[in-house]
Amino acid sequence: MEVKSVLSENDKIIETFITRHSQKIYNFIFSKVLDKNITEDIFQDTFIKVVKTLKKGDYSEEGKFLSWVMRIAHNLIIDHFRQNQRKRIFRHFEDFSFLSGIEDGSLDAEKYLIKQQTETRVKRLIEELPPDQQDVIIMRIYRDMTFKEISEEMGVNINTSLGRMRYALTNLRKIAKRNNISI
Repeated sequence: MEVKSVLSENDKIIETFITRHSQKIYNFIFSKVLDKNITEDIFQDTFIKVVKTLKKGDYSEEGKFLSWVMRIAHNLIIDHFRQNQRKRIFRHFEDFSFLSGIEDGSLDAEKYLIKQQTETRVKRLIEELPPDQQDVIIMRIYRDMTFKEISEEMGVNINTSLGRMRYALTNLRKIAKRNNISI
């Protein structure tokens, strides 16, 4: 059954769609912005936009519903970072969960411990990098910024930001190997 035809019948269906996908969307947003309050704002804006679009009848059945909602959330995240582009670079990420975007509502004790150990190892590795390489890793991987956006924020040319990323990844491998760390 098509989303459009169902929605016109009953607004309760919108609530069902939102409830079904809310945790995945929330985790995705948090994995990018690393802040609970900002996550909640973007999450709310995402579903306001979804509901408005569905009620207007502008949703097209070209792809999966979740992918469409994720794209809306992603665009709102990008808008957030563009608005806050010149703010201080996020260097400390103790509260960030490296694997928070991975949806697994049924972590048993063993999986939980493995996840925690992996997060701790990755954080330690990144902390051993020079500050400019840490910044590039955080902005590219955790904040999902393009290299153009990174170069603008850091005040360097794009080749410099690309080079820093390459050096960061090379150094992460060396540090992991030197410390016998497997991630």
